[in-house]
Amino acid sequence: MIVEKLDTFGGHRDPVYTLEYGLVAEQFFSAGGDGQVVRWHLDRPDLGELVAKVPASVYALALHPASGLLWVGQNYEGIHLIDPARKQEVASLKLTSAAIFDIKFHKDDAFVALSDGVVAVVDTDQLAVRKHLKASDQSARCIAVNPVERELAVGYSDNVVRIFDLITYELKQVIPAHGNSVFTVAYSPDFQQLLTAGRDAHLKVWAVEKGYTLQQDIVGHMFAINHLAFSPDGRRIATASMDKSLKIWDAETYKLLKVVDRARHAGHGTSVNKVLWTNYHQLLLSASDDRTISVWKMI
Repeated sequence: MIVEKLDTFGGHRDPVYTLEYGLVAEQFFSAGGDGQVVRWHLDRPDLGELVAKVPASVYALALHPASGLLWVGQNYEGIHLIDPARKQEVASLKLTSAAIFDIKFHKDDAFVALSDGVVAVVDTDQLAVRKHLKASDQSARCIAVNPVERELAVGYSDNVVRIFDLITYELKQVIPAHGNSVFTVAYSPDFQQLLTAGRDAHLKVWAVEKGYTLQQDIVGHMFAINHLAFSPDGRRIATASMDKSLKIWDAETYKLLKVVDRARHAGHGTSVNKVLWTNYHQLLLSASDDRTISVWKMI
């Protein structure tokens, strides 16, 4: 496999913590420590547009597919709903004084992972809190939705992944998953596996239909794995690490295909915080503490 670096998007004044899909395939959003929410165009790398500015770091961005509104998780203030077309805030919800680490949608629910250990379930139509899922005193860091099994996987800073019922919100299973904080969880495209990773630098694969039994335990990176994502065709996985590298894995065998770093590919010079695998020519995006976003093509 050949990896080619196509572009670097710069303009953020602080680390870039999160990436999200745009309304069309060639667009995406970024946000981070400077509180700026920026829309980028993959076909026009010089064209970055500020769509919102909030007065605190942003770890979580989520585009609500039904409304086209961008949910921005502002640390210590709650949720801001931004209309990216008009570049205007249309609503807000003072959810918490805690940091917001992740936002995921299912039907008319938004699941919001908070640093006080709560997962807030928000009605997306009424913008009202439906329920608080409190299963730990340590941070809820990441969320993945499995509509097939009607389950919600949440990774926590107490090293545990908890599985909730997507409909009743009941806690179904507690998985002692890692040796340290769980930073990222993702279901495979066929929802047969749950992948988890975090501060212990291990990438783990769990068999969903076998009660989340451990299938693979891979020492993935030298330092913490911050995020992972599947390619649109489901054939590859990208992991982003505090060790400044990206790694590309075969999604069937979990064999390592490529290491993308500064020495070999002019990669990032600091921690890689987020990856986003786009439908636009299957380009891979990576966001870093170095305040840039890189665009990668895999051949």
